[in-house]
Amino acid sequence: MGDPQEESVTPLKALQEWYASNCDGDWEHSFGIRIETSDNPGWILVVDLERTSLYGRFCDKEDSSVDGSWISMKSDGREFVAACDPCSLDRAVDSFVKFAQ
Repeated sequence: MGDPQEESVTPLKALQEWYASNCDGDWEHSFGIRIETSDNPGWILVVDLERTSLYGRFCDKEDSSVDGSWISMKSDGREFVAACDPCSLDRAVDSFVKFAQ
């Protein structure tokens, strides 16, 4: 069985840790993470990958379910962008955490 502390790491906590690990006194002045609302309605999560270990990593996925929830995630290697319905922000954050692993 794994370490109980590892099991309690939420996607939001993992996102915060990833951000903190990339803050070096310089990176955070030009790059970072943005969470915004969209007029779909929904959420948009943008994570800068420049000058991180994820720079150059690509993805392009969409997922929707019968209950009307949806999420779309893309990375051009420079930015990871996830867009989702109003009730799926947790899924968007989790999609970045999985992308980063």
